[in-house]
Amino acid sequence: MVVDDHPLWRDGVARDLAERGFEVVATAADAGSAVRIARAVRPDVVLMDLNLGELSGVDATAMITGELPGTRVLVLSASGEHDDVLQAVKAGASGYLVKSASAEELVDAVNRTAAGDAVFTAGLAGLVLGEYRRMAASPDEQDEPQLTDRETEVLRLVAKGLTARQIATRLVISHRTVENHVQSTLRKLQLHNRVELARYAIEHGLDAEPEA
Repeated sequence: MVVDDHPLWRDGVARDLAERGFEVVATAADAGSAVRIARAVRPDVVLMDLNLGELSGVDATAMITGELPGTRVLVLSASGEHDDVLQAVKAGASGYLVKSASAEELVDAVNRTAAGDAVFTAGLAGLVLGEYRRMAASPDEQDEPQLTDRETEVLRLVAKGLTARQIATRLVISHRTVENHVQSTLRKLQLHNRVELARYAIEHGLDAEPEA
């Protein structure tokens, strides 16, 4: 489903995705209709613009992800501003892509979002993670589940948007081993999928590389 208030852009993106084999089940021009239509058609992925009028794309994202846990929202916005990215992620977006992305990048992002990955335009994940690092630590932080060094390393890479196979290549371990670490981390943190895992990493600033 494609949500954008600019008809030429909205129809163009929908057409491009359809030509590349995606089933575009609906389009919407504003946040209110986006929420109503999403409830009816229950899309796998919503491409969401942010600037939609009085009710924003962030508001629509929060409503859709809150009501439809099977639907993932990928923000597609002209803005790469820190606050916009942060608010979208806090509202439940699975990823954030700027409109300057190529058609190939968009197709890849939609596929990965549908598969459960957290997808960000290069550099944006670091902005969000950096903001959470600067936030005051939770007083009950000491009660957080303890992850192994390898689980933490895998979690950092998940938060940066790498797929399991890319992580396996980066760490020179098998794809199955990466999946085992991911599943172990999900159990320890009582989370359900990679999107929640990436959000946990964002909230806890776990993108920082270990110091030498």
